[in-house]
Amino acid sequence: MNRELHTRIVGVGSYIAEGVLTNKDLENMVETSDEWIIERTGIRERRIAPKQVVTSDMAAHALKQALAAAGLGPNDLDMIICATVTPDKPLPATAAFVQQKIGATSHCASFDIAAACAGFLYGLSIADCHIRLKKAKYIGVIGVELLSRILDFKDRNTCVLFGDGAGAAVVTGDETGRGILSTHLFTDGSLTGILHVPAGGSANPASEHTVADRLHYVHMGGQEVFRYAVRYLSEAAQTALKANQIPPEQVDWVVAHQANIRILNTVSHRVGIPMEKFVLNIERLGNTSSASIPLALNEAIQDGRVKDNELILMTALGGGISWGSALLRW
Repeated sequence: MNRELHTRIVGVGSYIAEGVLTNKDLENMVETSDEWIIERTGIRERRIAPKQVVTSDMAAHALKQALAAAGLGPNDLDMIICATVTPDKPLPATAAFVQQKIGATSHCASFDIAAACAGFLYGLSIADCHIRLKKAKYIGVIGVELLSRILDFKDRNTCVLFGDGAGAAVVTGDETGRGILSTHLFTDGSLTGILHVPAGGSANPASEHTVADRLHYVHMGGQEVFRYAVRYLSEAAQTALKANQIPPEQVDWVVAHQANIRILNTVSHRVGIPMEKFVLNIERLGNTSSASIPLALNEAIQDGRVKDNELILMTALGGGISWGSALLRW
């Protein structure tokens, strides 16, 4: 009797940037305060990568750790999916640099996806399809952002939120019932203007004007993002539970995008899962966009919180506006 093939995470890894930028540091840069940032976001500090480090360096470091945790080498990978909105260069894909830096061979297809803070979930869903169809045996999924390079440190609404980092997972097929139970992805393209980088693409190419007007930095409508994040993160989480006929009380851990502690508190209330079950690192790392879920997951695995056969709910939302969820049995 054939058993259903699931996609299981068999190794995780991370890169946490060296530099620490505290709220007190930001008080000397923009009009803000430690108390205001903590109250509004839950963030006390965030990490900033050294100038010599690029996105693919962080991604390669995280993926090497994930491979080591899985007991695999780079030549075991059939695919690398790199979720990022802060690539090394517009061309080629950051995943190609990662492939080269870890020493994987040319049979390993490597490409980027851009779904902002939801990127890791999008990558995980793509990997799940390839594993279930048996088109790949091992896939590396990376969420990585070097957001400090596209932040306007004169804009107190954005520069207090984001940090640098990378997280990676290696996935493969599993017939024991463990692994990804379902993934759910959504986008509302009518909301592209509330979280975006206005210049640098074909719609508004780089020029003296775009640089002078600071259009190559993140621009965000904070109140609008907050409202949609609360709504869509909650709905995506509920969609995953309903699809698998799992009541909220059976979820062991929630590994959500670390955007804002007030958002997560509201999601906790709406979904009916207490905050004690949420894996949190936002206080120390800030919002690391697509890296936040794999970074939080790796932390919870390393400290022993996550145990075999436990149910993990993931949910994230980012620019697009794109959002999604996944439910897996560890």
